[in-house]
Amino acid sequence: MDVSIDIEVSRSPVDAEASVALLQAVADPVRWTVLSRLAVKPACVCDIQDHVPVAGNLLSYHLKVLREAGLVTATRRGRWMDYALAPDAEARLAAALPTVVVGERP
Repeated sequence: MDVSIDIEVSRSPVDAEASVALLQAVADPVRWTVLSRLAVKPACVCDIQDHVPVAGNLLSYHLKVLREAGLVTATRRGRWMDYALAPDAEARLAAALPTVVVGERP
């Protein structure tokens, strides 16, 4: 018996552009590692630096990309910056993935 499957990906063009930009922000291995660490608990730059194999200035760049994507928040504590996963980061990343609707045709 042959069964055809209709697959519909639902995203508007504007949503698609925003989704791609968000997913590009997390596609880098360093940024993924930073997000993974921050998902466990907030951390200062010095703590994050211990877990990523990049120079401090490059880590700052990656944190800036994550902040601009709205996935990470930053709070100044004296001369230190503390970073945390944004409260809606997980939901926004999940929403950025295409929604697939599968239906069967006889």
